[in-house]
Amino acid sequence: MRLNRRTALGLGTVATAGTVLGAATPASATEAAEVSPTTPTRAARRVASVFAKHSAEAGGNWQAYVSVADPAGAPVVAVQADADRRIEAYSVNKIAVATAVLDKVDRGLLTLDQQVEVSAAIVVPGGDGIFSLDGAYPSLVTIGHVLANLLTVSDDTAVRLCGLVAPAAEINSILVAKGFPNTQVQPVANPNRFFLGTSTPRETHDLLRALVAGTLLSPASTTYLLGILRSPVAFTDGIRRTMSSDDRARIATKAGWFADARHEAGVIFDRSGAAVLTYALFADGQANPEDFGATHPAVQARAAMGPKFLAAVDRIAGVGTTFRITARRPSNGG
Repeated sequence: MRLNRRTALGLGTVATAGTVLGAATPASATEAAEVSPTTPTRAARRVASVFAKHSAEAGGNWQAYVSVADPAGAPVVAVQADADRRIEAYSVNKIAVATAVLDKVDRGLLTLDQQVEVSAAIVVPGGDGIFSLDGAYPSLVTIGHVLANLLTVSDDTAVRLCGLVAPAAEINSILVAKGFPNTQVQPVANPNRFFLGTSTPRETHDLLRALVAGTLLSPASTTYLLGILRSPVAFTDGIRRTMSSDDRARIATKAGWFADARHEAGVIFDRSGAAVLTYALFADGQANPEDFGATHPAVQARAAMGPKFLAAVDRIAGVGTTFRITARRPSNGG
């Protein structure tokens, strides 16, 4: 297991393990004693404690980077565990793919209502998502529809549809120009197709930070992208699992799963809609790699972390632009 307590606690940023947890104080006791910290540094210590406890219980390898916003200055780093290791990001990199497509929208090269064809040949048979369930091809969908499915149900065919309007080489060049040279898709022989490629916990974290800061995309594209990632249908098996609908709406998240890896990255917002905690959690090597459900050890660990991360920052003010969630109400048809 590449994780150790010192790297999990971000030694040199928040505090040493002894001052975070106490010389002989278990994490559970710390959690009970400080339910809702009132400063970013204390919140970061709480987050570090929670991460260390639940990642250790899950076992395997963890690469992670987590920070808490500080209105007085730079974010406080709570967790940095092997944060610069370049690893397969799997579907977490769908955020990067969407960023490249929306960058082209911002430059007037594409529009969200522009249509692409879903042919039988482009459908990933048996892949995650809904396009493989249609059973009737060809059909036409908008780029907006493609992105919504890419980032919520993590549709695999949506990756190929993105490739029709943003080839692999172009996606990579856009990401490099934006300052993310390690967050790259993997080209294949067909220039319009690619594997989802690599990133590092730090770069994924920084990409999300740039998104909420408004320096990654236009205001319209930023709001659009975060609205998808915060929607009720976005990933709920991990960080957002044991939460109310209102609390889930405070979290923009994207998971990635393949082989023995179970990843998740996202942003927690304060009650006003300002970003207060950013996380990139990459995990592999845990037991039961054949289990892609909510009972996988790493997914269970993130489900335990989620409410405790939220509680840790619940009295901390976020920074930057506020992104209010659009109220969603169930419908009974009609």
